[in-house]
Amino acid sequence: MKRISPWHRPLHVAAAAIACATVLVLGFSSAAQAEPIRGAGSTFAAPVIAQWSQAYQEARADGGDFILPDWTVDYERVGSLAGVMRLDQTDLDFAATDVPLNPAVLEKHGREQFPIVFGSVAVIANIDGLKNGALRLSGPVLADIYLGKIRSWSDPAIKALNPGVALPELSISVLYRKDGSGTTFVFTEYLSAVSADWKKAYGADTLISWPLGTGTEGTQELIRAARATKGAIAYAEYGQVERAGLNYVSLQNRAGSFVKPGPEGVHAAINAIAWQRAPHFNATLADLPGQGVYPMAAATFAVVPVEGRSVERHGRVHDLFRLAFHAGAVKATELGYVPVPSALVRQIEQYWAKKPDIED
Repeated sequence: MKRISPWHRPLHVAAAAIACATVLVLGFSSAAQAEPIRGAGSTFAAPVIAQWSQAYQEARADGGDFILPDWTVDYERVGSLAGVMRLDQTDLDFAATDVPLNPAVLEKHGREQFPIVFGSVAVIANIDGLKNGALRLSGPVLADIYLGKIRSWSDPAIKALNPGVALPELSISVLYRKDGSGTTFVFTEYLSAVSADWKKAYGADTLISWPLGTGTEGTQELIRAARATKGAIAYAEYGQVERAGLNYVSLQNRAGSFVKPGPEGVHAAINAIAWQRAPHFNATLADLPGQGVYPMAAATFAVVPVEGRSVERHGRVHDLFRLAFHAGAVKATELGYVPVPSALVRQIEQYWAKKPDIED
């Protein structure tokens, strides 16, 4: 009996029809050059991209053992900045970035951009005896910690936000990403939105000249350092923090509510954006208004070269993410992400359809 691909199960016949129709449209054949879909970039979204890539291969094989190279995905988790920089290399099919590119830059270079998954950046606090989300921080207090103005967990500014919580006389060990990171951009974009001092001195960027602390290379190294350092504060993608078993804080939003990172607060942030008025889906999720909004929500975007690529090449990227949108939502949710809502998926597919056919 033929095994049913895990990407076919959630939508049954509908998903299978999408896959088959897409293959016919793209005209895959033995005569086509057999190359994997090549992507690079975001470590924030790397876990879900890895799952989608495996499921894409299984869907294309349709239960068989024979695998063509062009049914596979080769994704390098090099960080958002490095991923976008690699788009100049002709062998790269897409970059995944947590920093949306300016519409003028996209149009100048003949590229398209669309969100592929949403999530949140969690603030890690390695303090014994506290439950997840029990510690509360505001944006200005968080900024002052990273500015070096607040250096102890027993500081009066932190105590004022946490009445009744026993905070230790413990120095705060600041950790940060020293590589070009989209997660760093999301974090510093939020700090810039809530702190005039931070915005003036450092602003939002993938690389920051941090005023103090210890730098790490990549998300996994940062998580290891946070686990090993009592009193540490750090920032990382929520799902990866959850799976690592690290404690995170609740952040105060613009409405004054303290909200945990996670799906509910991210959904509220997504719904606060008028996506139809955002050219190439260029929008920020930092410090949005709304009672239930988590103020450090994030999106990962795919940036796809259109000019200088064949219709088949950028069409295969659409094929990958079409299946991710329609049949990969469960896997994204399991990993702690928020899938692209169905209404926004329709907007993205309409956006793809408006693109002119550009041949090499």
